[in-house]
Amino acid sequence: MKKAKLLSSAPVLLVRDVVAAANHYRDALGFAYDRFWGEPPKFVILHRDGMRLMLDQAPAGAVLVPHWQVDANMWNAYFWTDDVDALFAEFQARGAKIDYGLGNKPYDVREFGIQDLDGHDIGFGQLMVKKPDPASGTVH
Repeated sequence: MKKAKLLSSAPVLLVRDVVAAANHYRDALGFAYDRFWGEPPKFVILHRDGMRLMLDQAPAGAVLVPHWQVDANMWNAYFWTDDVDALFAEFQARGAKIDYGLGNKPYDVREFGIQDLDGHDIGFGQLMVKKPDPASGTVH
């Protein structure tokens, strides 16, 4: 039997206003979208660099609770990049709301986070390259 292969993933975020949220992701983070579903619009699939993020409009009056409000410093979605410094500079230039600035984390990732219109934290990170130290023979 052939084993199926996972090809991609797409976080799904609940938002208060799907059109406003999609336009924010387009303008502040460089995502694009091709269409909305529903009348009035209720759902959209955003894309950037082969990555997907889905936004679904929550019912009126629903309470949206970003992950960081339940577990401190936890993201709702996280994206890996090949140049976190350049992405950080791009997002700053686009006017994205930076939640926490660019920095090296103890888990060997250089990262930063943004916050969207609904308070969701989205992290962006790059694995830090460990380099061997010829003098000691250790890797750091």
